[in-house]
Amino acid sequence: MTHSAPACTPFSTGTDTTNQTAAARTGQASTLTSEVQAAVAFAEPELMALGFPTLRAWMAAYPRLAIYGHYFDNLERMAPHVRSAEVEEVMGQVEDPFRTANATHGILTNSEMTFQPAHYAAGDSTFEVTHGSLGALLADADRKVRRTAWESYADAHLAFKSTMANALATGIKQDVFKARVRRYGSSLEAALAPANIPLSVFHNLIEVFRRNLPTWHRYWRLRRRVLGVDTLHEYDIKAPLADAKVTTLYPQAVDWIVEGLEPLGDEYTSVLRRGALEERWVDIYPNKGKRLGAFSFGGPGTHPFIMMSYNDDLFSLSTLAHELGHSLHSHFSWKTQPLIYARYTLFAAEVASNFNQAMVRDYLLRTQTDRDFQIGDRGGDVKLPSLLLHHADAGALRVGDPRAPSAEQALTADVLNNLMADLFAEGYGDDLVMDRARTGITWAQFSTHLYSNFYVYQYATGIAGAHALADGILAGKQGAVSRYIEFLSAGGSLDPLDALQRAGVDLRSPAPVETAFGMLAEYVERLEKLLP
Repeated sequence: MTHSAPACTPFSTGTDTTNQTAAARTGQASTLTSEVQAAVAFAEPELMALGFPTLRAWMAAYPRLAIYGHYFDNLERMAPHVRSAEVEEVMGQVEDPFRTANATHGILTNSEMTFQPAHYAAGDSTFEVTHGSLGALLADADRKVRRTAWESYADAHLAFKSTMANALATGIKQDVFKARVRRYGSSLEAALAPANIPLSVFHNLIEVFRRNLPTWHRYWRLRRRVLGVDTLHEYDIKAPLADAKVTTLYPQAVDWIVEGLEPLGDEYTSVLRRGALEERWVDIYPNKGKRLGAFSFGGPGTHPFIMMSYNDDLFSLSTLAHELGHSLHSHFSWKTQPLIYARYTLFAAEVASNFNQAMVRDYLLRTQTDRDFQIGDRGGDVKLPSLLLHHADAGALRVGDPRAPSAEQALTADVLNNLMADLFAEGYGDDLVMDRARTGITWAQFSTHLYSNFYVYQYATGIAGAHALADGILAGKQGAVSRYIEFLSAGGSLDPLDALQRAGVDLRSPAPVETAFGMLAEYVERLEKLLP
């Protein structure tokens, strides 16, 4: 699963979480960021005190202020939630200590947690389980390797479940605290309002997901039949369905990604190729101490940096395409926008990343006609079922909001584990036999994403928006490419829903999400034909 980190993610401590020098520098940077936020906290309350008619009059009188139009519009919209200069200063000061819960979770899982080795069915051979190797082990053809790797990873997290639950409960309480200070009705509203996203966008996603549960159940039945097992387990979810594994070395992956994205033009593909092969944007391979997942990170004045663990397979190719989508989004945004709009929202970010995957997947399925390749292209096979995990994750976060229906529940490890297991059970149905304890601890394996208030639902909306935009380009619709590049270049100069609507997709409506789930059904149907 691809995890694209929020902007605060420290790259140095991601590639080697045991590096104490890098950890110290990251801590210093975090403290400095908090100090800067506190120091400039007076600005927005003072701007509001001037009055928005005055600000707009100044914009009309001084053309150099015209670029701040969208910023002032947003400031006026957010005015009910901006507090006095003194309160805003305090809110800036607490940002550094409020990162402690997330940091504690990360240190525990990435630096101090150890895993038992995975075992092969034949002989005494073992394989080291790490955050970087886990994905490859769970996709191994040897069922015992998959089972022992999955159990090892889950059991290591279960051993520290109470510590991690305490950290997560703290992180969620902090989100609720900030929502209350800013006078929001809930932490969900606090998460969506800054990007001007209606609550209906989130609730539409959950409703569409539940309506499409039969598609999941059909998919698990197919997997159980093709794998020839009496019972399907979680460690079978990524088991290869093809007869032969498709090996994809990193240079080949870059070539295929570039070829799949050629419709976007020379600048897009040349920057991508140069970054991936010449300028060392990517920390490529698994390593001791490397954290789980993948992310793209950076800021104006740098090039993007990507951390991932490439395992010479199609899933790694898909992950690389995803992260390069973030990186090219950053490239166009930083190149085009003034500093005030250089940073785009997470809602828009997950469209750009999933767009790359959609384009590359379509290219590979059209050009690589070998049956094993067609079956083994799990860029869709794995990424789309991850919607289930994101729905479950978002549901877990909702429990942490005292205004939610389950407000009376304390966020203990057992409460979180049972909630997560119940949510997974909805998607698995009767065709997959769950290990409730090990499935339940999945919440602890999301790490950073759980501490970003209601972040994960945006993977699902991102997939929906990405495929709608890719379909327009692949169909040759006039202006589709230029509109997409304009979307990447918009940065934060437009609200994300407005930027996406200009590009050709309306995510205020549930229709694109319905289409994405329809695409999942088509994917299952394609597998059924290839695997009679």
